[in-house]
Amino acid sequence: MTATGWRRAAALGVLAAALAAPAGRAGPAAPALLDFGADEQQRILRHGPWPPAAAFDPGNAQAGRPAAIALGRRLFFDPRLAADGRLACASCHAPQLAFTDGQARATGRERLDRHTPSLWNAVHGRWYGWDGAFDSLWSQALHPLGNPREMAAGAGHLQALVAGDRSLGCAFTQAFGAPPGSDAEATMVQLAKALGAFVGSLVSGPTPFDEFRDALARGDRRAAARYPLDAQRGLRLFIGKGQCSNCHVGASFSNGEFADIGLPFFVRPGVVDPGRHGGIVVLRRSPYNLLGAFSEAPASERAGLTRHVELQHRNFGEYKVPGLRNVADTAPYMHDGQLATLDAVIDHYSNLNLDRLHADGEQILKPLRLNDGERADLVAFLRSLSDPQATAWQRPAEDAAPPPGCGKV
Repeated sequence: MTATGWRRAAALGVLAAALAAPAGRAGPAAPALLDFGADEQQRILRHGPWPPAAAFDPGNAQAGRPAAIALGRRLFFDPRLAADGRLACASCHAPQLAFTDGQARATGRERLDRHTPSLWNAVHGRWYGWDGAFDSLWSQALHPLGNPREMAAGAGHLQALVAGDRSLGCAFTQAFGAPPGSDAEATMVQLAKALGAFVGSLVSGPTPFDEFRDALARGDRRAAARYPLDAQRGLRLFIGKGQCSNCHVGASFSNGEFADIGLPFFVRPGVVDPGRHGGIVVLRRSPYNLLGAFSEAPASERAGLTRHVELQHRNFGEYKVPGLRNVADTAPYMHDGQLATLDAVIDHYSNLNLDRLHADGEQILKPLRLNDGERADLVAFLRSLSDPQATAWQRPAEDAAPPPGCGKV
């Protein structure tokens, strides 16, 4: 059927439903599909399909291996990794909150400076941390383990934990093929790689947007029309007037890079967060980056990105462009959680203060000046990016028992 014929049939269907409805009662609204042009459809299709091809934590030979994932999952929920035994990875990355904590800024042993990002789909990223100071999931995991403001766990503490727990030591041996050696630093890195393997396994499921996108791709207009009209209008804004897809592009809705979006970056009076500028400095100095001795893929494409990253003055105050999948479940927003709601985020872009942006380079952002209806439509679209199961992840029951062949925890 032609587009004209489809619209005529849809109109007749609405009329028939209205005639069939009892007097004084409106019938249910018939599904409808906006007339997306060829260019709009092409832009929409760029945000999928989902899930994409499998990705693995770079420089990590244990990535994707079930025994390492199982060990990493156990470690993720174990508060004994912290020096005081009171803080687990899951304390800040709570599964029921889409692996965030619901706070503006994370709380470790003290209040931290940045918002806790979700771990869903992190394996499909390029850089880790709001400033991109880490180029793999395992190198990122080392940061909270050793940070005095977070878990404050030195290599010796972690070595003693594995050596002193028969079941944990057995799980370590199953994952790595040998018990931990005498090199505490090497053991610490191996534990981080198990954590990286687990986090790399966290890939969320399809969303209402994906159902719409895939229906559009196969030309199934009837299925595409089930996507709510307000979300369709919000999508049109997202790829059009809003220019959101300039940065939030691809299946993960992120270009994987960094941007200055005109937000204040003061941590407290007299202290600023340097953003990407500071992250590049940390990345280059780290012995745990993909160019270092602990990386198991030094010649990978990702290692090449690390080798060639350049420090520029404009990087000051830039932060990672986050992926938008499950964004409605991960409030508050931005690198320090300073925007409490999706509507506040949209208000920021709608009334953008251009004086806060870097003056150098091409200016992409401009105030959107959205009306109330457009703002509501954009929120509806962003909510359609949530996997219904994103806050329902359950730790497998077998985690309560030691791995086969290992003793009691």
